[in-house]
Amino acid sequence: MKRLVVLGGGESGVGTALLGKEKGFDVFVSDFGALKKVYKDVLKHNEIEWEEGKHTTSKILNADVVMKSPGISEQVPIVKALLETGISVISEIEFAVQFTSADIIGITGSNGKTTTTMMTNHILNQAKFDVVMGGNIGDSFAGLIHKDPDYFVLELSSFQLDGIINFRPHIAVLTNITPDHLDRYANKFENYIASKFRIILNQTKQDYLIYDADDEVISTYLHTHPIQSTLVPFSLTKTLAQGTYLNEKEIIIKLIKEENIMPTTNLALEGKHNIKNAMAAATVAHLLKIRKETIRESLECFQGAEHRLEHVLKINKVQYINDSKATNVNATYFALESMSAPTVWIVGGVDKGNDYSALFPFVNEKVKAIICLGKDNEVLFQNFEQMVDIIVETQYMSEAVKIAYNIATAGENVLLSPACASFDLFKNYEDRGHQFKSAVRAL
Repeated sequence: MKRLVVLGGGESGVGTALLGKEKGFDVFVSDFGALKKVYKDVLKHNEIEWEEGKHTTSKILNADVVMKSPGISEQVPIVKALLETGISVISEIEFAVQFTSADIIGITGSNGKTTTTMMTNHILNQAKFDVVMGGNIGDSFAGLIHKDPDYFVLELSSFQLDGIINFRPHIAVLTNITPDHLDRYANKFENYIASKFRIILNQTKQDYLIYDADDEVISTYLHTHPIQSTLVPFSLTKTLAQGTYLNEKEIIIKLIKEENIMPTTNLALEGKHNIKNAMAAATVAHLLKIRKETIRESLECFQGAEHRLEHVLKINKVQYINDSKATNVNATYFALESMSAPTVWIVGGVDKGNDYSALFPFVNEKVKAIICLGKDNEVLFQNFEQMVDIIVETQYMSEAVKIAYNIATAGENVLLSPACASFDLFKNYEDRGHQFKSAVRAL
């Protein structure tokens, strides 16, 4: 019996543990932190050995294979020890993929991957495909293998892709690449870029890479590296000989034949970034030979992800918008770009070495006041205090919302778009978003 050790007892770790036991592995779960009660109960119920608050070397270094959860860095001592001994350390998606024959649609990128994943899944469901969605959104891939669908639509992070060997999506989508998580990549952008491009590591000419042709980072990489995949670009600015593009405000897909999909004005979600997300999802659907009428109808009724430009309430004709999922500058760029009225902007959290310069034109043009929500707001003040008349700081969401309420007037927006990670004041971006919505509803 092969021994599977799972490092990290969260969603992907427990999903892998359950799948491993089902497939006949001797499974041990080790988490250096504390396990949530719900996961402890699952492991106990399934008689899987586990530990928390430590890594017992003797129980780990005897593994045949180790699944490392995506949140664990390769610089952690136990991971270093495993790599030195030559034990295979893989990601959850690499472990799970060997147990399915389904076609995989893998979606990654610095921004837009959640919305694109949800859009793609929505279209396939509307077309009556046997499809399951998961990965970095919802349930883990490993935890979904038992459903045995024809298609998996998976949101994939760079951390998940780092641990693949044979994982191969039939259709890969790369939404964009902007600096993010550089602390995990030796502060080298090129390492992060290479990580994202691992999604095509095992693709052949029979597989597809759908990508943003307007993204200079992606275009440069494709021009300088040999690619086996069939390339399918999409663009807001270029008329493409093959791919998906705009003809005025009409989305056009030109692959086997040219098809008018829909006017952008009919999309349920607003903003240029959502046009790109819709283009990517529509291109996937087109490759799967889904009728353009189904694609159009699906995109017209699609409801976006929670915490992504989510309209919460309108109070005294002021629109409150929850964009807590904007954990980097590029995501906030799209949020500010989409604002069509003066905006009170709530920003801040754990700064990952952000360069805020791309936001300056929008701040000058659209932002009425800035509320800095974080433990350390010095960098925000350095960047923005000369651009707005009002810039204040707080460490409490309720106070941030009350300040915004007193500043904003009829016809304006209050936008939570932090451009930073949430871990200084909140459990995660979902907690931050929920607290924002609760504070707005309490006004």
